[in-house]
Order: sequence, then structure tokens, then C-alpha cells
Amino acid sequence: MLADHVDHVIGIDPDRYRITAAVVATDSGGVIDTAEFETTAEGYESLIDWAVTHTDPDARAWSIEGAGSYGAGATQWLTGCGEWVLEFDRPTVSTRKDRAKTDTLDAMRAAREALGRSQLAQPRTGANSQALRALTVARDGAQRARVAAINELRSLVTTGPIELRDDLRNLTRGALIERCARLRATGAHAAHKIALTSIAGRVQALDTEIKHLEHQIRPLVEHAAPLLLDEPGISHITAAQLLIAWSHRGRFPTEAAFARLAGVAPIEASPGQHTRHRLSRGGDRQLNRAIHSIVITRCRVDPTTRDYLNRRVADGKTPREARRCLKRYTARRIYRLLEHPPPTT
Repeated sequence: MLADHVDHVIGIDPDRYRITAAVVATDSGGVIDTAEFETTAEGYESLIDWAVTHTDPDARAWSIEGAGSYGAGATQWLTGCGEWVLEFDRPTVSTRKDRAKTDTLDAMRAAREALGRSQLAQPRTGANSQALRALTVARDGAQRARVAAINELRSLVTTGPIELRDDLRNLTRGALIERCARLRATGAHAAHKIALTSIAGRVQALDTEIKHLEHQIRPLVEHAAPLLLDEPGISHITAAQLLIAWSHRGRFPTEAAFARLAGVAPIEASPGQHTRHRLSRGGDRQLNRAIHSIVITRCRVDPTTRDYLNRRVADGKTPREARRCLKRYTARRIYRLLEHPPPTT
């Protein structure tokens, strides 16, 4: 329990322009003081000075709600100052019966609930994972915009004039983009051609942007975890998502904790005489998607994985249950490579 290690817990409820803090004593759970600070460097310095007046720097912990969003600035500042920072993901109990809710109450709840939890989450603080997260967010946004632009292009071809539709609708995606980008705005359908050319140019620009971002992601992944890239089914983009979720060594006490975050930890779901398990629907869904992509790719290209699936099916499991087992094994393998990499020669 956290109460066995510290005398005070400071709960933080962050907002866009300010943070609300509450100091809670571990022995009684009583609130000593509350205050508000701006989300600036000066505000974070004032937060530290305020905490020193009420707590011992060697016997306190910080419980920050939303450490990956509005609380990211405070998390990075406090971690840089050597403070013990914990991530408060979501409350285990509902709000008060009277539905009372303020920033101060949320800060107090973040501190008090941290006291009673046996499993404490560390926020993502690795500099490399933060850089990868920024590049991955930009790439994913460009990827979504590209898909939307391609759908718009095909829709315009489908609903366009008959002459253009007959000329363009049977082309492959790449050929369609190239052809539309070279259309000339002449003739009776000049407006339609302008629209097609504009959208095709947008797709080409997004292709260039995506390649540029992937080129920036590649060396970061190769420097941080080259062993991941030797595993079948793991590309640079998938490895980047794994590193973002893992963040740094020591964040997860066990590989089971990493599997829970990935949503691949088995949960008992045995009705009647049947014994079966299902996977968790919580956790980091981006990490879950990455592991799912790894498993699907391995099933297609890796003979060892196919032999494993066939063996599990022969033992009486369905193909879906066999893939669930494979996801759990994959999470364990990834955790060990990241947390305890073998020595390199």
C-alpha cells in the first residue's frame, strides 16, 4: 500500500490553464490544504514551494489524474524534479450520492484513492517514447486524412459525369490518383475535373507527409529497441506503438501488468459446464491494436506461429481461442524484450 511508504499524498486535478492540488495525510485521510496553480513554469515552481510547506520531500507522493493529457505538463515537471509521481487513471468508486463535483473534490479523490490501491501506475515519462508519441499522432492524423480523401475521390468518380466515370472507375487506387492528378480543367466538366485534381493532389501530399514522418520514426525505434524489429510481424510503426505504451523500464512491475494494459490478459468466463476465458476489453486500445496486428501478420508469414495455432486447435481450442493465447504469449515476449533485453555482443 502507498500509505506504508509516504506520509502525504498530493492529488492533482489538471485543467487546460490551471491545476488544483490537495494534500491528504496518509494516517487519517484528512485534507491538510488545497490550492490552485497555473499550468506554467512559474505555476509549477509555486506548486513545489507550496508542497514543501506542508509535506516532507522524502515522504510524499503525487497522484495526478490525466497524466497523459492535461496533466502531462505537471507530470514532466515533477518527474524532472525527482518527485514520486503516480498516474490516477479513473476512480474505482462513483462520485458522491449528491453528484457533487468540483476540481477540489476530484483532487482530493485522486489522493485518497491512491492510498488504498495495491497496484500503482507510473506515468509515461520516457523522452524517447514522448518523441515517438508526437510523431505517431501526426502520422495517424495524416493517415486518417488520406483515407478520407481517397473515399471522397472514389465518391466523386461514382457520382460524376458518365464520360469521366467510364474512364476512371475501373482504375486501381494508385492509377486513379495519378490519373486524376493530371486531369486538365477543360471541356464541359471542368469543375468536376478541378475537384478530382484537388483531392488527388491532397492524397499525394499526404503520402509524402506520411513517408517523411515514418522516416523520422525509424531511427528512434532502431535506437530504442532494435531487438523488437527482429521479431516476426513487428514493423517500425508497430514497434513505435509498443514503445509508447511501455515508456520506460520499471513502469510495469510484472509482465501480467503489461498484458492487462494491452487488453490481452485472460478473464474467467466459464458458464455452466464449460471452461473458457475471454480477453479484457479495457486498457490501451492502441497497444491492443498493435498486438492484434502482430498476431495476424505472424499467422500469415511465420511457420512457427502456424504450428502453434494448429497445436492449440488440436488440443480442443477454437481458432479464436488459439489466437487469444497467442496474443497473451506475444505480450509476454514483448515485455521481456523491453524490460530485460538479452546482452548484445
